[in-house]
Amino acid sequence: MKIMKDDRKHGSVTISVSSLDDLWFLSQVIDISDHVSGKTLRKMKLGSPDERKANVVKRWVKITVLVDKIEFHKYNNSLRVSGKITEGPDDVQLGSFHTITIEENSVITITKKKWLKHQFDRLKEASVEKFPKVLLCVLDRKEVSFALLKRYGYEIMSELEGEVQEKRFPLVKKSSSFYVDIVKRLQEYVDRLDIEHVIVASPAFWKDELLKVICKSAPELKNKITLATCNAQGKNALNEVLKRDEVKKVLKSARIIQEIALVDELFEEIGRDGCATYGVKEVAEVASAGAVKVLLITDDLIHSLRQENKFEAVEKILQVVDSTQGEIHIIAVDHEAGQRLQGLGGIAAITRYKKYE
Repeated sequence: MKIMKDDRKHGSVTISVSSLDDLWFLSQVIDISDHVSGKTLRKMKLGSPDERKANVVKRWVKITVLVDKIEFHKYNNSLRVSGKITEGPDDVQLGSFHTITIEENSVITITKKKWLKHQFDRLKEASVEKFPKVLLCVLDRKEVSFALLKRYGYEIMSELEGEVQEKRFPLVKKSSSFYVDIVKRLQEYVDRLDIEHVIVASPAFWKDELLKVICKSAPELKNKITLATCNAQGKNALNEVLKRDEVKKVLKSARIIQEIALVDELFEEIGRDGCATYGVKEVAEVASAGAVKVLLITDDLIHSLRQENKFEAVEKILQVVDSTQGEIHIIAVDHEAGQRLQGLGGIAAITRYKKYE
């Protein structure tokens, strides 16, 4: 993401979308009742309006909509903002509804009545942070999962099943290309996605056996690989791997590691009946007292409340916490930390002091 113009004095910021991950950031920044301007395809009639068979064509126009709906779909990389048109060319009817689709390479201007600190901070973060391209490879004796690390969690790319020789039964010979297939898949992802780091994790010695095959058949991958240990399998293993110190070293600047640490701190405070609270009503109460040190809220709660037109209470909490210099972190539910927070109702706070009844 690139911030092309910062004119918050007049309420607007113009940005250029440089990666698909930027769409997730923007889905958290754009609010209902904002104005969003950008180029969009719109159907236009050619000829006189009275003609029955007037030609309808699509052409690019620059318009501004007053946002009343925001739709973000993580798995097809789509961000759509809809609302009434407030500005546009003379041949575009003001007040009609339109949807602007924001994609990679889109340039948009967001205009707000007031920019909250955390909103602009997220834009700045996305504009300066180079998110590492990391592939997770989690395996056991019979299965392997490949996942691409994203700003909001991870995206499972594919899974393979196979079987390798068991050391406990050397006389029971098994002919398998399982490790060879894994290496081929790793090479394909590294080349196609320009992967910088590969985290290979497993229980026991499976990762070490795979590394031997890599060193023999694809030595050019060795320098990209970091080994990690996990006890779980499948998606649970991916969540476990994200907490490993080996991964933290690779992702030392990544948001997801910070989110995991904050949610862990929250649950530690809750566990000892310390400086923490959760639930919309409870968090609103401590926020109004200026006691919120860190506010944690899931992207899923934000999106669902917007869809139900019930976002007003949470929006007020965000405004109050922002005005009292509290930190605001929007946590994706795609990884375990976000799921744990969602289990508390999707919103919680680490407070500056313990609440006494």
